[in-house]
Amino acid sequence: MSSSTLRVCALYPELMNIYADRGNLLMLERRCAWRGIGFQLTATTLEQQLRDEHDLYYIGGGQDADQLRCAEDLVHCKAPALRAAAGRGAIVLGVCGGYQLLGHHYEIADERIEGVGLLDVVTIRADGERLIGNIVVELDPPLRGAPRDGGEPGERLVVGFENHAGRTQLGAGQAPFARVVRGRGNDGHSGFEGARAGNVIGTYVHGPLLPKNAWLCDWLIARALGLEPDELAALDDTLEDAAHANALHAAGA
Repeated sequence: MSSSTLRVCALYPELMNIYADRGNLLMLERRCAWRGIGFQLTATTLEQQLRDEHDLYYIGGGQDADQLRCAEDLVHCKAPALRAAAGRGAIVLGVCGGYQLLGHHYEIADERIEGVGLLDVVTIRADGERLIGNIVVELDPPLRGAPRDGGEPGERLVVGFENHAGRTQLGAGQAPFARVVRGRGNDGHSGFEGARAGNVIGTYVHGPLLPKNAWLCDWLIARALGLEPDELAALDDTLEDAAHANALHAAGA
């Protein structure tokens, strides 16, 4: 396998990690190591400048107070570099609160939290029930080069767990990340889940996301390194496939 190194930047890992989503970083590291691909992880937190030198940028979810602190720092300290990275094709992955911060803004009560605007979405904290539970979504459109899963190339299901009070609305031209098969998705009624613009992906699926969807982890690695997924060495995914199947079963899919 190539001696390429995947350079990953985790934004606010000590603050935006309330759903065990640090497991996503571990999954990326392990699947690189098993293939002989180097892995370089950089953590960037409050008041630190963000460098446009990584292949993949990751931001998870946090408590409201922590999310507010991170949002202010993201907009005023890190937005130019993150936008430049997205512009050159780096992967930017936001999960739950991280997804909300990739949009234009997040409204909670009478407060408006600005985002970086990499996705044409807005989120409003609504009264009423939280959107909680096991979730299964089907990618829409399919990811180019994703492996087969009993259908046409690229047609894959993403499984996990959702837990959010925010209702996210897509702009008129904004593509979703996926369509809901089981669960609630962006707002509980549109049938859309997450958002995607090129290599920028936002989703509410966590629990964490990548250990239950090893094929998606491989797609992110390949895309970040400028490869096709089938150029990555094959791995024995018996345990990973079982985790995916168990999550499907838990969701009743």
